Amino acid sequence: MNNILIGLEQFLTPAVLGALILGTLLGLVVGALPGLNDSITIAVLIPVTFGMDPHVALSLLVGIYTASACGGSIPAVLLEIPGTASAMVTAWDGYPMTLKGYSKQALSLCMISSFLGGISSALVLLCFAPTLASLALRFAPPEYFMLTVLGMSTVIGMAGENVAKNFLSMSLGLWISCIGMSSMTGIDRYTFSIPSLLDGIPLIPQMIGLFGIFSVLKICDAVGRKKDEVTLAAEAAKSISDDKIGFPGWAMCKRLFSTWVRSSTIGNILGVIPGAGMTMAIFMAYDRAKKSRPELPFGTGVPEGVAAPESANNAVVASSMVPLLSLGIPGNGTSALFLGALTIQGLRPGPELFNEHPDLGYMIIIGFILANLMMLPMSLLFCKYCASRVLKLNSKILSAGVLVLCVTGSYAYMNNPFHIGVMLFFGVLGYVFWKFGLPQAPLILSTVIGPMMENNWMASMVYADGSFLVFLQRPISLMLLILSMFFLICPFAQRTLKNIRAMK
Repeated sequence: MNNILIGLEQFLTPAVLGALILGTLLGLVVGALPGLNDSITIAVLIPVTFGMDPHVALSLLVGIYTASACGGSIPAVLLEIPGTASAMVTAWDGYPMTLKGYSKQALSLCMISSFLGGISSALVLLCFAPTLASLALRFAPPEYFMLTVLGMSTVIGMAGENVAKNFLSMSLGLWISCIGMSSMTGIDRYTFSIPSLLDGIPLIPQMIGLFGIFSVLKICDAVGRKKDEVTLAAEAAKSISDDKIGFPGWAMCKRLFSTWVRSSTIGNILGVIPGAGMTMAIFMAYDRAKKSRPELPFGTGVPEGVAAPESANNAVVASSMVPLLSLGIPGNGTSALFLGALTIQGLRPGPELFNEHPDLGYMIIIGFILANLMMLPMSLLFCKYCASRVLKLNSKILSAGVLVLCVTGSYAYMNNPFHIGVMLFFGVLGYVFWKFGLPQAPLILSTVIGPMMENNWMASMVYADGSFLVFLQRPISLMLLILSMFFLICPFAQRTLKNIRAMK
């Protein structure tokens, strides 16, 4: 308790508290701009923080990390363009809610769900850091491989009647994930003598293309029609009288309570596991929400489809700091940047941080709690006065602005003009998928976790001298295998039972 009070005391300094407020606001703005994200912003700011007081510098970064995932849902809901990769699933039901005229309700659900997921992960960081970090250390290559298999099984769970299309999309994504130089063998694959492909297909330009350029192409496809989707959304928003920014009613809270709890739990567990990340968390949370409410038409504007991924992605944020602060092991790419920020300040994360600098260690933990408390009113006000004005813009002007942001974001990712070509390729690919009714979710998930699956498969085989029994001999790996088989078999079993009942 004394350490908690020491951490809280740091925010009595105006500069530290101001840095946290500024970072939270900056995180919302950065998240709302397609092509920018927390990792890019923190990477740019780390050299700037070198001359700052460590308390001020770390408070600024905590605020950015906390709010950026929340801000990414704003363009996902309004424009079907995720501001960050962690908001890609939010667009599936958030944008249809906008088309129905419930954009403000969708944004409100995003902000509330992000707050609940974020505050839960901050409390996990405060209460269970040592215990959960020791659990995460039990994950070796076999466990990580089975974790990716579990992620792939969610593709089957979301397939419904389109199993063949999902497998086709997933197979293409796995092929794309093989492009580049193998980290295990050093052999280049499918690079076509293009040096920029040696590092593989970067995720940020890929996501910008699949969502941003794809949305521009959809608007162009609507040329010649009297109204396009953006115009319809703007007119629908004017006709809905109960669509407003604010807290959902008691009935909606009661309906979404189990979704919030389940999705936050998934996000916290995967956040603690180094390397799992937000992408797997949002897909698994969305899949669990679909399975728990099979009667709802997910993908058409269902509140659960917004609440699940938003709770999960923000639940990953603070929980990903658990292994970093407790053991010095970053949970994901952004927390790895925190490792650089601590190092540049002459600090070493791990048990020594709490022994030698308890004021900084507990300031970071308390900072995540305070940042989430600040984020909720700030995000609601931001949506009320700024974000919803997007719907009033002319669709042609809006699409031109989106195109500029997409090109700028893709180039700024690593200052490589080749990434603009990657963005355009995936934009056209997304348009082709849309025309032929192919799902994008398996493509996205498999391209993200494909390299993780390959690397951990090869590492597992080296570890076990080529024996497949390693996946059965380790308890956690075996448990993940059983869960994966359950998720694979369950949809087919349900369909068989449904057919049997229909025959009767």
